[in-house]
Amino acid sequence: MTKVLHVSASVNGENSNSRQIALKLIDRIKAADSSATVIERDTNEAVVSAITGETVGAYYTPAENRSEAQKKVIAASDKMVAEIMDADVLVIGAPMYNFSIPSTLKAWVDLIARVGVTFNYTENGPVGLVEGKKAYIVAATGGVPVNSPADFATPYLKQVLAFIGITDVEVVEASGFGVNAEEAMAKAIANVEAAKLPAAA
Repeated sequence: MTKVLHVSASVNGENSNSRQIALKLIDRIKAADSSATVIERDTNEAVVSAITGETVGAYYTPAENRSEAQKKVIAASDKMVAEIMDADVLVIGAPMYNFSIPSTLKAWVDLIARVGVTFNYTENGPVGLVEGKKAYIVAATGGVPVNSPADFATPYLKQVLAFIGITDVEVVEASGFGVNAEEAMAKAIANVEAAKLPAAA
């Protein structure tokens, strides 16, 4: 049974291009594995909030020494880390806002990138602890081509995923919605159909 974590970041909700395309990809995965399950994580929900000094302090306090207040501060982070650890596949809907990712998606990254939990520092450099996963980045833009010099969103997400141990990453391009939305959607759907499906879990 394949477990899919769908991370949605657009402020446009159900009308989001990145969300619609990500759902088409998830439909393909479910068609190939009828037992597949999906967990939805919308980064626009209030629980996905910017980290604070209290958050970082709780991260670096050994679990057995955390106060009840510290446990409460990182409860949302713990939940989101558990979602990633439990998933076989991540599908990240990543609209480009001003050449980069939405601030809420960055907040999600800050909640799941945790030393000693999803990565470790070693004498030979950082080592990711989230292994054996496949990730798709559905990169939707208004006019900036994906992987162009002005695209700071896709390389950043690939770097973050690799940093925590997810190196099997496929980008589903969905460029140009601000130029010709109909043509952009048609190309994006073709890219969804061309995407390599994950191996059955």
